Amino acid sequence: MSTRTKLFVGITVSLGVVVLCSALWHWQSADLTRFACYLAVAILASSLKVQLPGIDGTMSVNFLFILLGVMELSLPETLLIGCAATLVQSVWHARNRLDPVKVLFNVFGMMANASALCYVSYHCLDAKVGNNKPILLMAAALVFFLANTLPISVVIALTENKSSRKVWSNCYFWSFPYYLVGAAAVGLVGIVNSRAGWQTSLLVLPVIYWVYRSYRLYLGRLEAEKERVEVEKRHVEQIASLNMRTIEALALAIEAKDHTTHTHLQRVRTYAVEIAKEIGLSPDEIEALRAAALLHDIGKLAVPEHIINKPGKLTVEEFEKMKVHPIVGAEILDRVAFPYPVAPIVRAHHERWDGSGYPAGLAGEEIPMGARILAVVDCLDALASDRQYRSAIPLDRAMDTVKEKAGKWFDPKVVEVLERRYVELERIAQTHEDGFVPCGFSMDLRVERGLAPATGFEKWTPNSLNETDFLSSIASARHEAQAMFELSQDLGNSLSLSETLSVLSMRLRRLIPYDSIAVFVNRNGWLLPELVSGENFRVLSSLKIRVGEGLCGWVAENCKPIINGNPQVEEGYVADPKTATLASALVVPLQGLNGVVGVLAMYHSSLDAFTPDHLRILLAVASKVALSVENALKYQQAESSATTDFLTGLPNARSLFVHLAQEVARCRRMKTSLTVMVCDIDGLKKINDSFGHLEGDKLLREFSVRLKDACRGYDYVARMGGDEFVVTAPGLSAEGAEEKTERLNQAAIEAGRHTCGRDVITLSVGTAFCPEDGYDVEALLAEADRRMYTVKQTHHAQIAPSQDTLAQGASGK
Repeated sequence: MSTRTKLFVGITVSLGVVVLCSALWHWQSADLTRFACYLAVAILASSLKVQLPGIDGTMSVNFLFILLGVMELSLPETLLIGCAATLVQSVWHARNRLDPVKVLFNVFGMMANASALCYVSYHCLDAKVGNNKPILLMAAALVFFLANTLPISVVIALTENKSSRKVWSNCYFWSFPYYLVGAAAVGLVGIVNSRAGWQTSLLVLPVIYWVYRSYRLYLGRLEAEKERVEVEKRHVEQIASLNMRTIEALALAIEAKDHTTHTHLQRVRTYAVEIAKEIGLSPDEIEALRAAALLHDIGKLAVPEHIINKPGKLTVEEFEKMKVHPIVGAEILDRVAFPYPVAPIVRAHHERWDGSGYPAGLAGEEIPMGARILAVVDCLDALASDRQYRSAIPLDRAMDTVKEKAGKWFDPKVVEVLERRYVELERIAQTHEDGFVPCGFSMDLRVERGLAPATGFEKWTPNSLNETDFLSSIASARHEAQAMFELSQDLGNSLSLSETLSVLSMRLRRLIPYDSIAVFVNRNGWLLPELVSGENFRVLSSLKIRVGEGLCGWVAENCKPIINGNPQVEEGYVADPKTATLASALVVPLQGLNGVVGVLAMYHSSLDAFTPDHLRILLAVASKVALSVENALKYQQAESSATTDFLTGLPNARSLFVHLAQEVARCRRMKTSLTVMVCDIDGLKKINDSFGHLEGDKLLREFSVRLKDACRGYDYVARMGGDEFVVTAPGLSAEGAEEKTERLNQAAIEAGRHTCGRDVITLSVGTAFCPEDGYDVEALLAEADRRMYTVKQTHHAQIAPSQDTLAQGASGK
């Protein structure tokens, strides 16, 4: 017991002793026989006691004889009956070891004082209200009830640090009606005694037993109800514990996906729950926030790991993928039957106070309070923690950053609470982290059981060699070494991609038997067939495989080979009825200096046609093949750049001269005609001066597209340089050339109108004809150029008066 408890018990016991001794000192008794009978019956009734629910205490019906003594006996007799009955009740069949302090408190601290107060109040009221027995007994019963239950309630409250009012209401108040019933019973006994004598009061024993049985039955029901409530409570606690373990397991799944959340979830939960308590959320809302704090990032299970763990800023596309995680997380949690709203908090924890957040663009009070709290603490912890894309900043600076966003991103009320308590909350979070043991996953163990997967292992049929075949084995090894040496030599002899891959297919056939072979080149995330050879040419040439999908896509993404895979899982694969269906594939990645440049795939119509030796050979040459393919692709790109105009994508002057020489030679040989048209854009310089060169480049690209559209499919369109373009049109007559000139000029006007919004350019076209103007390439271009400048001068003469007129009009204004 505490000092206050001991002091209270000592005072009440001392007071009771004084009261009892004073009464006995002034002993008086009108009828000792009646007193002895009442005392005996009271002691007998004390043995009929019941256990009080919720506390270590008992209750009997001896208070009936105390009320009877108050009404008919003297104060010393009443006190002696009450104290003697209480002493018997305390020691008779005690469930626990007797405690002298408790016995003294029961006898003197409670019973002596309660009996004395009951006696005094009864006779004082009797002097004021007269002989009104019912009122007197009810008042005496109330005084006795209060004086008998309040002291023990105070002792229990002081001992267990509880509220005395709650202890009294929970453990004793329920018995008050029985005191009133007892008072009524004593009133009836008093009426009978006044008419038939006090001896009839002994007949109260059946009533005592009835009251005792009523107590027992009522308390039995209470005990059964209590046990039922306890069972339900334990069940609810088990369900809640199961839910929390499920939550923690899901949180561990997040940690396995995103290593930055190792202690992030624990710290965010601590901060969020404490702030929720400060703001005054309901218990259900706090539990919902507690679960949401652990699970708010569960939607990241739907986000690729390379985006989550990217050590830099996200691209627009990556951020679009990242933004789905609140929605996915809420959809996952909607399937869990939480008894409180967790999913809405997870869905809205990236919403912002000003409505600029995602996914729904909620603003202000539309955002659930739990989500507002979670958003603030999540941001603070993210700023103060190391991430892949930046280092942690001090907690004070992180708090300043969060404070700057109050009213914009975050609820100002939540930020105010966090600013006031973040130092304290950090200490609490650190305390929780010290007791948190991170759960590692057993990813490096070797499991001894499990002989094979249900679908079996990759299979191959090894070549069976007997003792007489060792010479063949040696010859085969020498053949393999020679073939691989020749392949290595041949791969470096050409920079042409088609030649390189053709040599590869021929050399590999001598080493690995296959029905078809394909080399897929990685072009912007798609594997496109660059070389296809074999019986299934048509099927494999039509494939367009996204990296990460199908057989070849998986190999390209993971940089791991596959032996005897199923070719039919490729997207777009359709078996050709005219050829044998492909049944097995051997695929290896071609990894160059700058990543995977493609994959090399061999196909066979037989199941499990390839062996580990085949895979070994292919892996041995894969790096050399990858380097050769990478170099050939770079050469192809450089070659294309040398003959293609970078701005318009049309053939450049070099390509034009080569093509024109071929066309002129064909005309001489075949006795056919050729028209050469040199086109020059009028007004491009003014556009560059007025709108800038970027706008001029845009016009050139637009004109190139329209120029090509205005020509025939077999016409050759090239850019000489600057604003000059050349069109070679085989077999075009003079009349056709004039008509074509009009179409080209209209294309130029429309291009200028599309780019600048008005008519700003025209086209000057000069035409030369082969064989009329000769068979010399440069002579043809020179003649067409001379005629083009003649046309240009005519255009300038026509445009000048119009410009003068415009200038005069501007001056007049």
